[in-house]
Amino acid sequence: MPVRSRKLPHLAAAVLVAFATVTAQPVAQAAPGSPAVTPPMGWNSWNSFGCGITEAQVRQAADAMVSSGMRDAGYQYVVVDDCWFDPQRDSGGNLRAHPTKFPSGMKALGDYIHARGLKFGIYQAPNEKTCAQGVGTHPGSTGSKGHEVQDARSFASWGVDYLKYDWCSGSGTRDEQVARFTIMRDALRATGRPIVYSINPNSFHAPTGDKYNWGEVADLWRTTEDLLDIWQNGNVNSYPMGVGNVVDITAPLAVQAGPGHWNDPDMLVVGRPGLTLTESRSHFALWSLMAAPLMAGNDIRTMSGDVSAVLRNQRLIAANQDRLGIGGRRVRDDGATEVFAKPLSDGTVAIGLFNRGNGTATVSTTAAQIGLSGTSFTLTDLWTGGTSTTSGAISASVPAHGVATYRVSGGSPITATTARLRGTASNRCVDVENASTAAGANTTIWDCHTAASQQWTSWPNGEIRVYGDKCLDAYNQGTANGTRVIVWQCNGQANQRWTLQADGTVRNANGGLCLDVERSGTANGSRLVLWTCNGQANQKWTRS
Repeated sequence: MPVRSRKLPHLAAAVLVAFATVTAQPVAQAAPGSPAVTPPMGWNSWNSFGCGITEAQVRQAADAMVSSGMRDAGYQYVVVDDCWFDPQRDSGGNLRAHPTKFPSGMKALGDYIHARGLKFGIYQAPNEKTCAQGVGTHPGSTGSKGHEVQDARSFASWGVDYLKYDWCSGSGTRDEQVARFTIMRDALRATGRPIVYSINPNSFHAPTGDKYNWGEVADLWRTTEDLLDIWQNGNVNSYPMGVGNVVDITAPLAVQAGPGHWNDPDMLVVGRPGLTLTESRSHFALWSLMAAPLMAGNDIRTMSGDVSAVLRNQRLIAANQDRLGIGGRRVRDDGATEVFAKPLSDGTVAIGLFNRGNGTATVSTTAAQIGLSGTSFTLTDLWTGGTSTTSGAISASVPAHGVATYRVSGGSPITATTARLRGTASNRCVDVENASTAAGANTTIWDCHTAASQQWTSWPNGEIRVYGDKCLDAYNQGTANGTRVIVWQCNGQANQRWTLQADGTVRNANGGLCLDVERSGTANGSRLVLWTCNGQANQKWTRS
């Protein structure tokens, strides 16, 4: 694209990217009957044991959850992943435990886990086969397709508290996935047992990906391909994914998170051999700030003291489990350095200063940028517990691949409003084309939905933000009729400031032109431009 004449984001002095107090909450709603009022915390067997999992290993992991202090730190769920079952159902079509790997049966295993003050999780798939079946030496066909009610009742009778439900196929449209995932959701709710429902619609990321809000279907949903213990994969959106890849997809979806509906960037790989201790700490801090489920995947029976200390960091866990349930936004992205901010229920803000680069860097922000106004603030280091004071400037020297993280208290939350912008003429909503999160993406109108690409936050300084760090922007500071309206990194310039007028028009501060649908279009995909304000319906918008 052409070179743009604008200041770099980190040079803007007047950027207000706050969201600590929101006068209109996002429209995403919890799946009916959701028991996951905070992000689930626990352990899953797959990363360490795969299809070799046995009853003895699960019992040992449950014991380790207690002896390591993880249970007391808030970890609850012990989840048995794929390959726990007999390869074939019984004559009545019922699931049953693998006779040699789980000889005591699943009810007895659940009882063992419950006796230790923990909760029992299990795995299934909505197709004929689970992910492992039909691959290598793992035969059988015991997926839940056609058996959803029967299987849900079995799970409830065994005392299951958590179901991981994994699509396991590259076929199937999104609508088919929604329908099939909903069948099991309703079957679980009908049992009367509060079973957390965790789905993975992203066995193949491109067909479904991050462009749909699954919060009306499940309690938590995978946002990406599988996360492995690598820092970054240069092939950005494909298997396998590293920590940085997953952050880039999940961070813009923060507005979809909340009590009963959580973005799930996959199980933790903290302590796995592919990450350094610094990278494990950063991974845990970012998942905590994004309000992600904290499901450990390392072998907790043999983990080091350093790894255990990361997983049991009470200050970060408290931020993750905060009852307000706001997903931390990436409020600033300067390339190699980023700033995350997560408002908390007591009016404080948890922040992360993230250095993605390969050398030590100073990462800076301000109280205003993370959502607080005022002149006196206290910083509590969420790693050490140490405190310091500031009049508003916040910075830290952060090692390569590191995250400095603080709880910022003092001042007052800055108020903003998050809502969709619905066009009067089209009854469609302002959207980012193809749900792109890239700077320079066009804006369009599209059928209104609840995904992040239609959630626009209006700030007191006139910015209208999406994804946390992108602003509604007049391309190349244009002031002529027909100037494209795009999203760009927020930088505080006039072409990113807008006034919502009493008559429903949205006026750009730079040239005084209005947000308009090109050629008065009303069809999905019609692009937004600037045009001389004329009071016509294609220039009028309501928050919804």
